Amino acid sequence: MVTIQIRSSMGTYDVRFARGALAQARRLIASVSGPGELFVLSSPRVWKFWGRDVTHALGASSRKVILFDDRESAKRLITIEDIARKLARGGADRHCTLIAVGGGVVGDVAGFVAATYLRGVRIVHIPTTVVAQVDSAIGGKTGVDLPEGKNLVGAFYPPKLVIADPEMLRTLPQREYRSGLYEVIKYGIIADAKLFRFLETQMDAILRRDRAAVDWIIPRCMAIKARVVTADERESGLRKILNFGHTLGHALEAATAYKRFRHGEAIAWGMMAATLLGLATRRTNEADALRILRLIARVGPLPSLAGINAAQLRVVVSSDKKNRGGQARWVLAREISKAEWDVQIPWKLVARTLAELPRIAARTMR
Repeated sequence: MVTIQIRSSMGTYDVRFARGALAQARRLIASVSGPGELFVLSSPRVWKFWGRDVTHALGASSRKVILFDDRESAKRLITIEDIARKLARGGADRHCTLIAVGGGVVGDVAGFVAATYLRGVRIVHIPTTVVAQVDSAIGGKTGVDLPEGKNLVGAFYPPKLVIADPEMLRTLPQREYRSGLYEVIKYGIIADAKLFRFLETQMDAILRRDRAAVDWIIPRCMAIKARVVTADERESGLRKILNFGHTLGHALEAATAYKRFRHGEAIAWGMMAATLLGLATRRTNEADALRILRLIARVGPLPSLAGINAAQLRVVVSSDKKNRGGQARWVLAREISKAEWDVQIPWKLVARTLAELPRIAARTMR
């Protein structure tokens, strides 16, 4: 079993990665949980596939289960209130431990509940998607969306443990699986040239869910995330590189009411736009830009940008939580494995890039 340790302001916690790790969940959780009860937070569609296995793995302690809608459009404060009330009615006290079983939405919502219920209770993540395993379950970011933008209400609240079992990815629909691979590509672009080269040579195997390939890329991404968030827990500097592609990606999600794009798909468009902006501002060289665009294209087709205009996106970007003084801050690639954050770009250049993006993407994806 791969163990990756992360230091946070609230203590050190482990990320455990292995095939079959779910079967060891009871023992692993017992080492970090308190004397209180366990409450499992998940969604109906995740529980349909994994409820029996999770129940078996946790034993009698998993009888208290709260299911909620894990669509991005349901990631709202009203969901937090509903879960908190169910915890209160279920007798959850300050010694309880929440077990989040699901993808990024489940983790974000459960994490925010844990941060705020009784002013903070323990949480353990069991991520079931690629995005959650390589990214969102690690680092302690929690939150929900507002109509004005994504993750505008939240807290930094690290878990006590993350248990990642790649066997749990086998029930993912192919579109959901592919969506997560864009976040894997992000890690190669911002921090790991060897990972990027591996993705270039092994993408066909990864798309087939080859065990050896998947088991190589996921812990490598986890280790990158661990290094970054240990060095910069509250996103005051280095952690901002993790937002590569996210300024525009989050705007695309919000502008389409979180219904057109999977998260990773929106990030893919955002990474392509950031790559073109890097090229236009002479921060990213042409050879690296072409490699990035081609690798993103190999993952598969993306939902169209039709009907989305730059003026519409500008309104959403202006409320992005990463802004400073009302000005958007962009993350751009200096080269593959190195990124620069807090870059200011004139909106005219952004708008021109957005106008050209569908045409350039179509040429790259041939």
